This record gives sequence, structure tokens and C-alpha cells, in this order.
Amino acid sequence: MSLRKSKLDLLVRVRYANPLPAPPCPPKLLDIPTNPLRYAQPAFINAITNDTPLPMIVDAECGMPLDLGRWECLWEEDGDDATLNPDPDKLPFLDPKDRVLLGDPSASTAPYTNGSVPTTSGISTPLPPHVPWLRKTEYLSREGVQRTPSSQESKQLLQPIDVSHEAQLRTIEAGFAACTSLDLTTLAHPNKTGIIAVESYEVLPDADIWANAYDLFRFSERPGERSVDTDDPRLDCAILRPMESDGDHFLAYYLTKEDADALEFKEERLAQKRGDENRTTAFHFVRDYETVKIEQEVPNEFLLVLDNGDAGERGSGAYYKNIERKMTLKKKRMNQSDTYADKWQVVHISHVTMSSEEIDERNEALAEVVDPLYLFSRDAEGEVDADGEVDVGGIETGAEGDGGIMAEIF
Repeated sequence: MSLRKSKLDLLVRVRYANPLPAPPCPPKLLDIPTNPLRYAQPAFINAITNDTPLPMIVDAECGMPLDLGRWECLWEEDGDDATLNPDPDKLPFLDPKDRVLLGDPSASTAPYTNGSVPTTSGISTPLPPHVPWLRKTEYLSREGVQRTPSSQESKQLLQPIDVSHEAQLRTIEAGFAACTSLDLTTLAHPNKTGIIAVESYEVLPDADIWANAYDLFRFSERPGERSVDTDDPRLDCAILRPMESDGDHFLAYYLTKEDADALEFKEERLAQKRGDENRTTAFHFVRDYETVKIEQEVPNEFLLVLDNGDAGERGSGAYYKNIERKMTLKKKRMNQSDTYADKWQVVHISHVTMSSEEIDERNEALAEVVDPLYLFSRDAEGEVDADGEVDVGGIETGAEGDGGIMAEIF
């Protein structure tokens, strides 16, 4: 029986020892002549030396003890601290071997030697500036040339910045002035040369779809039974239903049988009909998919719509909507032994009118980009947690709704 392996499972690696058994018969004692001088060779005890651990005693002071009892000023209130804080005008005598440590290596081109001060006599090759110790020789010349501008940039960044209220107002007004007087001819593409900007848009949140939650699904291969070269209009209106079998979570994938059913379903969704008489569309089960990777936070990917303002409902701009999650899916291996709690072969979908609770929930999510006083109202009413519950005066209330889709299962 083959076991299914998943990348999400926890792997525990255990190593088992396999000692060799003792020989069944005692070894024969053979008299082999050998030279006793081979035991006197230094290489004979290399194995013993490598296996013998060296005793290393490291104290709290790392082998450099500091006796603080020698300075009375640390313990007595009126003690003399001249030994710890000498007079700058009467410095103690410094040993000549220690005086070389106070010199600046970059101030002299002559190389330093151990215990001697460099001299300027003779011709010497200057050392490259800011060369780390034990660095590869092939990078020395490059490092010496590239570090000079970086040091200049760091000095420029350390300049004092005016953070006063007037300076902040000037910076904000300068930002608005840069937007209003933007010259598109001065903009250049950061990676592609020769490409210039032709038009600019204001980036605004898309209030039409802000109340909806969008997830991005990536398939390892094209879903459905058609080839990659064949156009399939059914893919942009497919249904993914969460499933569970023996503790394993996956997604069931549904598509319409014909292209005409998918096109009519999309037309009805865009028509926004009013009333209870809506046509039902049948979605048939195709196969199951399992998740390979789930990203709960997608900060750098958005849904972006460039609107020129031709319709007249809203002005020209680039309208965005954030993506809630991003998932990577692959085909789930079919196993006859899997037991499904409720497996649906056909799902009939129709659009219905939203209830009052659903409308309130949608308006609450839409107020984040429509209501200018949204943040103040949230602080007054209470904070909303991750489950959609609002804590108002110590009482937790939650909003529930089935959305704008009615499903019949067969």
C-alpha cells in the first residue's frame, strides 16, 4: 500500500545505530613479527590526540581578571581618583611600544611593523583604504574604489534634519506642488531605457468592489479538460468549495458544462436584475485540488483598474483593491478510500436580493473608504477583531450572512 506524502507534514528524522555483532568464534592468536620502532613515530598518536578533549577553563572575566580593589576611589567617598582620571595636562608616561597604537594608520603611507613607528623614508606602495582583514585579493582594488563615494553619502545622510512644525508644513506643500506641476517628460523607466510616461493617474481605493474579499489562486497547470491552446470562457466563473476528508482539507472545483451557460451567468451577474425570478446555472464537479502554499498577507499585489472617466460615474484615476490571501493549488490524487462528508456532484447557483443584514455588513466594510470619519467612529463604537465581532460596552455582537448567491445541491 502506497502512502501519500505531503510537503505540509512534519518530518521527523531519526537515525538508528546498526552495530556489528561479535564474531561467533574467538580470534586466532598469530605471531606476526613487527618493528617496535614504529611506535616511536609521532604519527602513531595522532588518533589519540584527536580524540582527547583539551581542558579549557574560561572564567567570567575571560582570562583577563580586573581587581577593582586596587582603586580606593571606587569604594571610598573621598578617595583620590587621579589614577583613573588623570590630568590632561599631566599625562602619565607611555611606553614606546604602546605609543605606536595611538597612531592613525590612514595618516601614513608606510606599512606598520610590530612595535615600531612607521617612517616616511623610502618609496612605499600605499595601502588601499578601508580594506578588511583577510579579504580576498581580487576584491581589493574594487573595494578601494567603491568605498570612497559610499563614505561621502553616509556623511550627507548624517546632516541635521529640520523637524519643526513649519518645516513639516513646507515639506507637505512641496509634495502637493510636485504633483500638480508634474512633467511627464522628465520621468524615466527604472529598468527599460527609451520608455517614457504618457499619462498620470491618481491612485484611489475602488469603492465599487472594496466591500468584497478577493483571493488569488495559482494552479500548477491549467484547470479543466481543455488544452492550453483552446479558449475556455468558463474559467473566470468557476466555483471553489472547501472540503474535508479524514482531517485533510482541500478544494472542490466546479465548472459549467457548456460555454453558453458560463456566458449567460456572467451577463446576469453584471445586469444586476431586481426581483426573485433569476435563472439558475448548473456547475458540475471537475476534480479536487489541494493547497501547496498559503500566504495570509499579500502586501505587494493589488487589483488595479485604470479608469479614464469616460462613463462619468467617477473621475479619472487608478483604482485599487487589496488581495486578502494568495494560494497555490495542485491536483489532488484520487483515492477510492477517501470518505467525503458531503460531496456534491452538481451545484445550482442563482443570484438573489441581499438581505438587510448583508446590506449593513457591506455598508460597514464600504465605510472604510467612503466615510471620512470612519476612524473616529470606530474609536467611539469599539474595535473590530479578526472574526468580525464588535466589542461595544463589553457586549460582543457578530454579523452573519449568506451573501448574494443561493445554491441548491443535488
